[in-house]
Amino acid sequence: MKRIESAFEHTLFASRWLMAPVYMGLVLALVVLLVKFGKEIYHLFANIMEASGGEMIIGVLSLVDIALIMSLLVIIMFSGYENFVSKMEDLHSHADRPEWMGHIGFSDLKIKLIGSIVAISGIELLKAFMNVGNLPDRHLAWMVGIHLTFVVSGLLYALMDRLHGKGH
Repeated sequence: MKRIESAFEHTLFASRWLMAPVYMGLVLALVVLLVKFGKEIYHLFANIMEASGGEMIIGVLSLVDIALIMSLLVIIMFSGYENFVSKMEDLHSHADRPEWMGHIGFSDLKIKLIGSIVAISGIELLKAFMNVGNLPDRHLAWMVGIHLTFVVSGLLYALMDRLHGKGH
């Protein structure tokens, strides 16, 4: 019976490697976003002379949006891989290793995720307000409501995380 238990536990422990392809998929998502970034910047420069100031601001906000999402993916890939799959021991002394790498726990990752969602939602809301004349009031109301839901959810999650941390 002990051998069966041990074999089960080893199989369960090894199953964490099933997450590795997911992190490789996120690398591919970075490539997709890089192509989208290139398309957006090309469009921005191609229309630089005809575009209004508001259109340029919306274009730049779109670039910031993509950059935030890409940064979030990098944080998720590195911290998720190190927390759930394997430590990147060979890279601990690498000169370009981000300082936060290896120090972000699951709780920190969730806080960064909700913070990024709030920031991305805020950028989308700002883009909508820059184009307020072309959007129905109902659409804007939904966007504001969804953004406020993200903000309140983020605050409540941060509060719960802080309260949970004080107990330890």
